[in-house]
Amino acid sequence: MARAANLSGIFEALSVIPKLQQVENIRNRSTSVNLLSKKKDENEEIPFQATRRLAMGLTSLALFSTAVTGVSHADDNGYWLDGPLPVPTAKNKITNEETGTRSFLKTGLYVANIGGPKNRMHRLRRYAFDLLAMADLIGPDTLTYVRRYLKYKSTIMYFDFDELISAVPVSDKQPLTDLANRLFDNFEVLLDAVKSNNLPQTQTVYKDTEVILNEVMARMA
Repeated sequence: MARAANLSGIFEALSVIPKLQQVENIRNRSTSVNLLSKKKDENEEIPFQATRRLAMGLTSLALFSTAVTGVSHADDNGYWLDGPLPVPTAKNKITNEETGTRSFLKTGLYVANIGGPKNRMHRLRRYAFDLLAMADLIGPDTLTYVRRYLKYKSTIMYFDFDELISAVPVSDKQPLTDLANRLFDNFEVLLDAVKSNNLPQTQTVYKDTEVILNEVMARMA
């Protein structure tokens, strides 16, 4: 019941804004609120539940007001990019030789730079594990979600492999490149099967995907 009361307080706070144009006036209005104030009867304090409800309602009002008036502190906290998202490019021979790219690459996706080879290997291993768990997602009514999940994971794996290949010793570059190309060739075949809504073919190709993903996990261990 306490949670319901809190939510009620939030919605009540939001409901006092009939028009977006009035938000600025609400923000600029100087109002002093004493959350520990008492009722007219000085011997009877406002219950804690009501006080918390009022505080949450005012907090929601302030957040909503800031959002709709376009106020942003993105440049001040040190965690936000000031310009457009960087567009990563592959430096090694892991593209499709016929197309010069990879069909599964998702555009507009920010690939965070997580540091050196060990961190790249850790993320590759984790994402390979995630895609192995995708077996439970493959079904007649879920192929749209499989496609989106595959494109997201495979795009990040693509650029992690590229960075890793660039960082390893020369003797390790070709074996790692071969593993990456086998994986990405398989991803493209799997994506084609998913996009065509061919469930039997998707399941068949995915069995080959599992074999290569296990190789990736063993290589990145």
